Amino acid sequence: MIDSTRLHELHDLGQSPWLDNLRRGWLRGGELAEWVDRGIRGLTSNPSIFQKAISSGSDYDEQFGDLMGAGTSVTDAYWDLVTTDIEGALSLLRPVYDASEGLDGYVSVEVAPDLARDPSGTEAAARRLHEVIAEPNLYVKIPGTAEGIAPIRTMIGEGRSINVTLIFSLDRYAEVMEAYLAGLEQAEGDLSGISSVASFFISRVDTEIDRRLEEIGTAGALALRGTGAVAQAQVAYQRFRSTFSGSRWEALVARGARVQRPLWASTSTKNPAYPDTRYVDLLIGPDTVNTMPEETLDAFLDHGTTMRTVDVDPADAQARLDALGDIGVDLDDVATVLEEQGVAAFAKSFDELIGVLGTKAAELGAG
Repeated sequence: MIDSTRLHELHDLGQSPWLDNLRRGWLRGGELAEWVDRGIRGLTSNPSIFQKAISSGSDYDEQFGDLMGAGTSVTDAYWDLVTTDIEGALSLLRPVYDASEGLDGYVSVEVAPDLARDPSGTEAAARRLHEVIAEPNLYVKIPGTAEGIAPIRTMIGEGRSINVTLIFSLDRYAEVMEAYLAGLEQAEGDLSGISSVASFFISRVDTEIDRRLEEIGTAGALALRGTGAVAQAQVAYQRFRSTFSGSRWEALVARGARVQRPLWASTSTKNPAYPDTRYVDLLIGPDTVNTMPEETLDAFLDHGTTMRTVDVDPADAQARLDALGDIGVDLDDVATVLEEQGVAAFAKSFDELIGVLGTKAAELGAG
């Protein structure tokens, strides 16, 4: 075990740092175990992450060749490759899950991105992933689209742990929290084995808002650049605290329920003019998760801030959101655009990877 790091300090403040990446070489070479020693307490993946991992290098070639030799389809082979990595990560993080009594140690895998607008398909895919990878520290990721709300509620009601991803607006976040509460109310018996996080995307929000502010072009608009994403997340945190309190919530707590923690995602800084740890430093607080790519983790380990910041001034956060609306930035439209872009980006990565695997399969057949 290495010495205490800033990631351990984050945990002391109530925030769980997770790694937003997975590749087979890290499982085989010990890099993922090293990240856990340095303070990582969970792991997230998505179709873009697997596209990069599987398309580069030869780590997956042997298993893929065996699958092709057995007559497996290319798409089924993809899921077998993903399942192998997820199961390896689940095993490595299981001690964190056990030591935290089910709070951390989770690994997330996403349903196929072409299901984002398909409620029944999403529900069936999420159920199947939970049955195929039957581990208590698995999160299945369901996009927080309008079509994803009902499957989220159903899966929670069946006692399955869910990571709700691609949340870009406060209104949708409210729907996600309600789906979680309603699902818990539908579930039978002890609720302590059900867990969920709500993945609120951060840096992409600033990218889109800043683009609109630059189009407006006034001095007042330009002064608001870089303020929207953090303000929205800080307001979301207040709504989280409000939702998970009161008599309705206490009745669920009596049955063992856990809060659905906000998870700050997309926390690498896209604009080089902003500090590289901006979306970590300003969103630290109890009952939260921040999932970061390794570059952001390295930066935070080197020079990140470790103090409670997510709720230092809620009134100011709301005022910053109001200022954006007053100057002409439609945050509902921002969320709509970003959701469409996010769904499309994951679908594109998935399709590109299936294409790469199809080419490999053809080469193996020719050989």
